[in-house]
Amino acid sequence: EDEDCIELEKITVGDRTALILDIFSQRAATREGKLQVEMAQAQYQLPRLTRMWSHLERQSGGGGSSGSLSSRGMGEKQIEVDKRLLRKRISVIKRDLENVRSQREQYRKKRARANVPVVALVGYTNAGKSSLLNQLSITFETQGQKNRRLVKAKDQLFATLDPTTRKVRLPSGKRLLVTDTVGFVQQLPSTLIAAFRATLEEIGSADLLIHVVDVSSPFAYAHVDAVESTLKEIPGASEVPVIHAWNKIDSAAQPERVRAAALDRWPNTVCISAATGEGIEELLSAIESCIVSSDNMVQINLVLPYERGDLLDLIHSQGIFMEEVKYLPEGTSVNAVVPAAYYEKFSEYQ
Repeated sequence: EDEDCIELEKITVGDRTALILDIFSQRAATREGKLQVEMAQAQYQLPRLTRMWSHLERQSGGGGSSGSLSSRGMGEKQIEVDKRLLRKRISVIKRDLENVRSQREQYRKKRARANVPVVALVGYTNAGKSSLLNQLSITFETQGQKNRRLVKAKDQLFATLDPTTRKVRLPSGKRLLVTDTVGFVQQLPSTLIAAFRATLEEIGSADLLIHVVDVSSPFAYAHVDAVESTLKEIPGASEVPVIHAWNKIDSAAQPERVRAAALDRWPNTVCISAATGEGIEELLSAIESCIVSSDNMVQINLVLPYERGDLLDLIHSQGIFMEEVKYLPEGTSVNAVVPAAYYEKFSEYQ
């Protein structure tokens, strides 16, 4: 019996939030990720320090007057010291995270100036977002990119904690950036949402969201609701267009029935398998259609003089051709969409 008690003493008891924070701390690999987890843990621990020191509160000093220091318990003084140290640490982490947030904002502005569309992968944890990012990044890669490093994809909760971005080539040849983000869970602790503000802002500033759903899970619909609920708490995320990617369709017993059910609830849905590559080309076409119809893109239908090859190159690098280029005696006939920021360059040839 004594041996059993000794074994029980080794068990750590915690609530759901503590468990999620512990998993996050194990997954954090970068300085940014570790800072965000530490912030969440500190904010979680701060109101709970009283319970941790309750056994010392009963050790009151004796004999002094009600206003004297000797009448205060050792536990009470220790709590105040710990709270002060923890608040000080939180202030330091907030300052560091604000620097991280500022750096990410600079990266976003740089991408915006380059007019490169950004797609963010969102979804419930372990839905296959990292596997999908790997599949997207290799499907249309160039010969010089064959040795690119793949994102870690494991069958575990929160395998990806730090955002990872890869270049992806659409069927038209246009390039975009796809970012793999942290996975969500039902009732994601508010401390995590606040601490991961710098990371989650990548979702709110994206041009398109790919909501990855694990179709093999019996709780797929509940997971979708959980993700959509979390997205509402992220500034700007509710206004970003969404494509639903029902992943692991190869594991479904009745794939056609799954496709029909998904399309019935979410019209903009593509069924895929990140493991086998099934449906990836269809997903890329759906991404391209969303980018073409975006408010950030405008259509041009014009004839460019042959001496303006620079503008044709600009369309190749930043736009999407809607039809094949036609070479006429008076110039190059082009039907394409380009970023609105470049429209003035073509206006005189419209």
